[in-house]
Amino acid sequence: MSSVLAKAFFPLREETLEQTARWFHALGDETRLQIIDRLSEGEQCVCDLTDLLETAQSRLSFHLKILKDAGILKDRRDGRWVYYSLNPEAVEKLERFAGELKTCCQKLRGGSRCCK
Repeated sequence: MSSVLAKAFFPLREETLEQTARWFHALGDETRLQIIDRLSEGEQCVCDLTDLLETAQSRLSFHLKILKDAGILKDRRDGRWVYYSLNPEAVEKLERFAGELKTCCQKLRGGSRCCK
């Protein structure tokens, strides 16, 4: 990864701190991880997600809102139905964040005798 990408996240700056916290809050729940898993297969209607996850629509809507507010999901309305999908841009940013975190950890391991 380039140093430009590394500087996008680390050290965490005020402008990225809030978004990063929203991602981790959104990803810190088993139901929301199940939603992401289902949506990794492609766009899904709320009614299909309700059936697949065997949960009430109101509970599902709560979790979908958190994921959407974090930018992880996109929605599309088609008549009275709402379809959700993963936001590729957010997934790419999350991937970069995780990669940079790994790079930072590797640098720390290599530079400190206590971590070997």
